[in-house]
Amino acid sequence: MFTPKYPPPDTASTVPASAPTTDNTPAPVPVSAPAPVAPASNRPTVQLTPGSALALAAGGGAVVLVVGAVLVSMLLAVAITGVSVAVVAVVLRLLAKDLQKGR
Repeated sequence: MFTPKYPPPDTASTVPASAPTTDNTPAPVPVSAPAPVAPASNRPTVQLTPGSALALAAGGGAVVLVVGAVLVSMLLAVAITGVSVAVVAVVLRLLAKDLQKGR
């Protein structure tokens, strides 16, 4: 069940190496079979009208704006959180220093 299944070996004939010749005749060039052609797709092609192209561009622009707004708001939330943590750290440091003095 879990053993690999190997494809069958190629059945193309190999061209034997010819012995070197002393005359100046060119060696015969092996002729290979033509490459297989992919079958034509029977799916319909999409043709955009000017109105649909405009709607597609407007939709893409709206997506870019929404994603940009979300990313900017997340960055702003991280910045505000960082500032508030820094302020809390300063306040706790001052409180700890006051406790050390004995006030």
